[in-house]
Amino acid sequence: MTEVMKAVQLHAFGGPENLLYEDAPKPTVGSDEVLVKIYAASLNPPDLYLRDGYRALPPEWWPTPTFPLILGTDVSGVVAAVGENVSAFSPGDEVYSMVRFPEGIMNGSGAYADYVSIPASQVALKPHGLTHVEAAGAPMSLLTAWQFLVELGHDAPNPFQPFQHTPVSLNGQTVLINGAGGGVGHLAVQIAKWKGARVIAVASSRHEKRLRDLGADEFIDYTLTTAETAVKNVDLVLDSVGGSNMARFLGCIKQGGALFLVNPLGFSGQNEAVKKGITVSSTQVRSSGAQLTEAAHLLEKGIIRVVIDSTYPLARASDAHKRAAQGSIQGKIVLTNF
Repeated sequence: MTEVMKAVQLHAFGGPENLLYEDAPKPTVGSDEVLVKIYAASLNPPDLYLRDGYRALPPEWWPTPTFPLILGTDVSGVVAAVGENVSAFSPGDEVYSMVRFPEGIMNGSGAYADYVSIPASQVALKPHGLTHVEAAGAPMSLLTAWQFLVELGHDAPNPFQPFQHTPVSLNGQTVLINGAGGGVGHLAVQIAKWKGARVIAVASSRHEKRLRDLGADEFIDYTLTTAETAVKNVDLVLDSVGGSNMARFLGCIKQGGALFLVNPLGFSGQNEAVKKGITVSSTQVRSSGAQLTEAAHLLEKGIIRVVIDSTYPLARASDAHKRAAQGSIQGKIVLTNF
């Protein structure tokens, strides 16, 4: 008989009320996989988009999954079993991971549950000294900032542009990070500082103290001042917000600088960028146990810290999604399962 577990399942696209906490089949472990008992799982924007059926995208891009499906990519927990080909992990190991991304982007990666089976190549030992809540808050946001700013780490085709994204040297450079208070932004601030940059953080005023504590050299409250008029000649802008007006940042980047777009859909400044010699680049974040292992050393030493906005029991995932819809999030929202 199939074993069961508790999970938050989606039977139809729609609002947070469609997330149902119920019995679901417990996953089995494949020969190259690790079965993880989940102690915490964090929310990420793709969770919200998938729950809604990606209706913000053109209709031809809408997913047609088989319901029910289980959302979520970011987990921290304990290894319950390993496949026959896995030697790097053992039952009892504390681990964290971004699960099957982007391959699970349209069907759910299974993190809102008691258990998830993960390819061993996407798993890393949980950083010592971090709680499961903190570790679960890291993977997608941390890997996004890492692959934009430190190392791409793969040669998969780039869905956003005909060339591979290439991080630039940050040592001694001035970097402006838009959306610095969010999941990707607050980690990007710290990574840029670690790489030797002077960092300008852009967020609302409620984030200022925390971002300065995390290393921001300068802070711009976007509700009072537009970043593109407050600074000039920065070397790099990392925009983690997106939207229809991303081209405005071209005005504050120096000749030969770069604009990195976490969500490039809607960018319309290509011609202006070419005239100014500015490199505009984006990439799709991808699961990587190796990069999480490398970044774990920075988390263990406190060089990078994960900020937690709020926590909710797994059974209240719908409330967590409602919190996400309110905006003004400081760091990460995490589901707990212990």
